[in-house]
Amino acid sequence: MDPARIQAMIVNGLPGAQVEVSGDDGVHFEATVVASQFAGKLPLARHRLVYATLGELMGGAIHALALKTLTPEEAGIRDS
Repeated sequence: MDPARIQAMIVNGLPGAQVEVSGDDGVHFEATVVASQFAGKLPLARHRLVYATLGELMGGAIHALALKTLTPEEAGIRDS
C-alpha cells in the first residue's frame, strides 16, 4: 500500500476534499483531510467517513491510519 493510492481513494470517496497522506513503511499512515462533508460532524463521525472510503483495506493492508480531519473553514480555506 502506498500513500498515493490511499489519497486517491479518499478523494474519490469525498469529492472536493483536499488530502495529504504520508507513511513510508507500507502499513502505517498519517492523513490530513479537509472536506466540506465534515461540517457539523464530531471527530468520530468524520473519521468514519474517511474509513468508509477505504473499505476493507482498513485493518488489513492499512494497519493504522492517524487522521486529522478539518472543514475548509477550520483549515482557514476560504471560497474565492
